[in-house]
Amino acid sequence: MTDIDLSEYTRDGDGSRRLRGYLARPDGEGPWPGVVVLHEVFGVDEEMRRHTDRLAGLGYLALLPDLYSDGGMLRCVARTMRAVSTGHGRAFTDISAARSWLLAQPDCTGRIGVVGFCMGGGFAIAAAPEFDAAAPNYGLMPPDLAAAVRGTCPTVASYAARDRMLRGAASRLERALNAEGVPNDVKEYPAAGHSFMNVGPARPAALRVVLRAMGTGPHPESAADAWRRIEAFFGEHLRAQRTDGDSCGGGGVPL
Repeated sequence: MTDIDLSEYTRDGDGSRRLRGYLARPDGEGPWPGVVVLHEVFGVDEEMRRHTDRLAGLGYLALLPDLYSDGGMLRCVARTMRAVSTGHGRAFTDISAARSWLLAQPDCTGRIGVVGFCMGGGFAIAAAPEFDAAAPNYGLMPPDLAAAVRGTCPTVASYAARDRMLRGAASRLERALNAEGVPNDVKEYPAAGHSFMNVGPARPAALRVVLRAMGTGPHPESAADAWRRIEAFFGEHLRAQRTDGDSCGGGGVPL
C-alpha cells in the first residue's frame, strides 16, 4: 500500500495540479481489474484506506484519489460538492485521471470499476458511464438522475433506510436504472444508517453526536452483506472475459 503522484494525468487539464492517490495492490501476480475508490465528504482517512485495502484483498488494483489534493477539505469541500451536483468540475477530471493511471499499468486488465461512499457515491453514479461497473454506497442523487444513468454501466448500490439524508434514494435509483435497461442490484438495508459500511464511529469526532442523531454510523451486518454483493457483482462484470463492444467504459481507452 502506497501513496502515489497522479499529477502527470492532470497537468494539461483542469484537474488538481498536485493530485495524490492511495494505491492498494493485491498479493501475488496480476494482471488484475482496477477499481477507482471515491471518498466520503470528510476526505481520505483511515476508513477510506481500509475500504481500498479491502478491494485489493478481493483481487482488484484499487486506487483512492484525493479529491481535496489542492487545498485540503476545508478549502475544497464546497467546490467538490458543487461538482457532484452539477456533473462537471475539477473532481471529475481527477476521477478520470485515476482511471487513466490504472489503465496505463501493465498489471491491470483494462477493466475498471468505480466504488464510492457518501459524496463519493454520488460521483460514482455520475461518472459511471466511463466505467465497466459501479458500486455507489449511500451515494447522493444527481439532480437529473435519468440523464446521469443514460448509457451507464452495470451498478450495484447500497442504501440505508435510517439515512435521513437519502430517504427514498434506493428506489429512485433502481427505477432509473431499470428504465434504461441497466443491469443492477440495488438494496436498502432497513436497520442501517448513513456510512454504515465504515468500521469506526462517525467522523469527525466534533460532529459525532450530530451525525449519530442523523442515523450515521457502522452497521456490521448490513455492511457484510453489501460487501458480499459488491464482490459477486464485480466478479461478474469486471472479471469476466471482455468481448469487443461490451464495455460501457471504453474497455481500456483512456478518457
